Amino acid sequence: MKPPLGELDIPVSESGFYAGFSKNVAVSAKLLVTALIVWAVAFPESASSALGSLNTLILGVFNYWYIYAVAFFLILCLVMALLPVSGRLRLGLDGEKPEFSNFSWFSMMFSAGIGIGMLTFATAEPIYHFQNNPNVIMGEVVGTSAEAVRSAYIWSFAHWGLSAWGAYAIAGLAFAYFSYRRNLPLTVRTALIPLFGKSLSGPLGHLVDIVSVVAIVLGIAQTLGFGVEQFVAGLARIGVGDWLLVTDGNGGQKASFAAILFALLVIVGASTLSALSGVGRGIKWLSNLNMGLSFFLLAFFLIFGSTMFALEVFFVGIWDYLLALPEISFTVWSDDGTEKGAALAGWQGGWTVFYWAWWIAVTPFVGLFLARISRGRTVREFILGAMIIPSIMCFIWFAFIGGTAIDLELSGTAENAILGVGISDQLYATLAVLLSDGLTWVFSVIVVVLLLTYLVTSADSAVLIINTINAAGDDGPKARPHIIFWGIVLALVVGALLVVGGLKAIQTAMVIAALPFSFAMVLMGFALIKAIINDSRRNAAGVASTVDDEDPLPAE
Repeated sequence: MKPPLGELDIPVSESGFYAGFSKNVAVSAKLLVTALIVWAVAFPESASSALGSLNTLILGVFNYWYIYAVAFFLILCLVMALLPVSGRLRLGLDGEKPEFSNFSWFSMMFSAGIGIGMLTFATAEPIYHFQNNPNVIMGEVVGTSAEAVRSAYIWSFAHWGLSAWGAYAIAGLAFAYFSYRRNLPLTVRTALIPLFGKSLSGPLGHLVDIVSVVAIVLGIAQTLGFGVEQFVAGLARIGVGDWLLVTDGNGGQKASFAAILFALLVIVGASTLSALSGVGRGIKWLSNLNMGLSFFLLAFFLIFGSTMFALEVFFVGIWDYLLALPEISFTVWSDDGTEKGAALAGWQGGWTVFYWAWWIAVTPFVGLFLARISRGRTVREFILGAMIIPSIMCFIWFAFIGGTAIDLELSGTAENAILGVGISDQLYATLAVLLSDGLTWVFSVIVVVLLLTYLVTSADSAVLIINTINAAGDDGPKARPHIIFWGIVLALVVGALLVVGGLKAIQTAMVIAALPFSFAMVLMGFALIKAIINDSRRNAAGVASTVDDEDPLPAE
């Protein structure tokens, strides 16, 4: 056995506008995303039709791929954590200690993949599945009945639990493993080193990084899109003005063009300023603020919400979810021409497949962040920490906030005030049922401020990660024009797709963009398997399995 490959020479520009950046990656990614924006703005009907057709094709042909790929990630994570030969390997040099304490590590993991989604879906998803889920479609329970609560939480926990965090963990583990054990650049292409070797320094590696950047842009656009809708709904609730909302073709209300423009100017302006400050005072202050407000909001529901109902939902829901996990991880419904088959396939495409695509799209972003904070951890520590702790936090939010909303509807207290509004407004509606008008206004302001901090930190972190990938894994370059460019691009992508077709258009574009990166992620899984097997053989043969700055750099 030879020592592992410890060098990947990714060419970067020495001078000029792109000094420190890989021009092949940076320019290509900018052109692709700019082309999407121009297409959506200049030819909205053509863009909407083409994206819709391609989305239908993907959901019809690749639904099996998304379901089985995420199941593969989950199984591989559990196997690597439990096997001693892989679980004890350290993400770093032998004897290296973790950089962060357990508390800091858990806190940062919580904030990495949770935030805007929690504020929107902790209420909206249990409420939706309470009305309709596969068990309701198959006639096993009746929607909006007490019997529908348990199945509603099986599916809510399935989408935000171990499978979702397993996808993040696979990518984060691959990035950390090859960067910290091999002394390779902390970028996406590095995770495929055992399969493709030094060829990743050329066009193949450029392609992997370009696909990653586009996936991040559209994945974060999806996150920001939900946040913008909820931000506008909150501003309307606190009385900013009637101009924020307009009536859509179905008689419901949606954010107006002026509201979208205003929200994006505020969010992207603040996030760009924050990104320009790097990891300095602004980002740290925002992170502390949103963590404090998050726990304050959760504590309010713990004390004043439907506490006993939520506790039952939490514990019974976890039990039901774990029992159902093996089956639902591999269940794929296809349209078989029957009404029930069409309904099941439509539900799975709109929820499970959409979620798996969303998690995969933002995995380069979240995975690189998880890798960055996990140096010195063992593989077992990393996987169990990255999967279990965030999952439990998600379950708590869904049980206490969503559970309160369901209990208010079941008891008749809400009188359809929560079920009858859009997903972006359901948290505010729940607060309105629980509180007096004055307190509702105060808590709505808190939610709007909290949401704004999450939107800003998500956008600025995404911009910094995109620049790191464009700079071949070097987080040093802080070229202001590039940061400003990507901040503007995020605003334009969200704005263009919201105007063209609302959240559905962003969802469609994101599902499409996630597909090519999903293939890269599966390859990352096989790269990890190969690397761990080879490293165990090296250790048995007394050959070094890690590379540091002082080591020679042989080929694997």
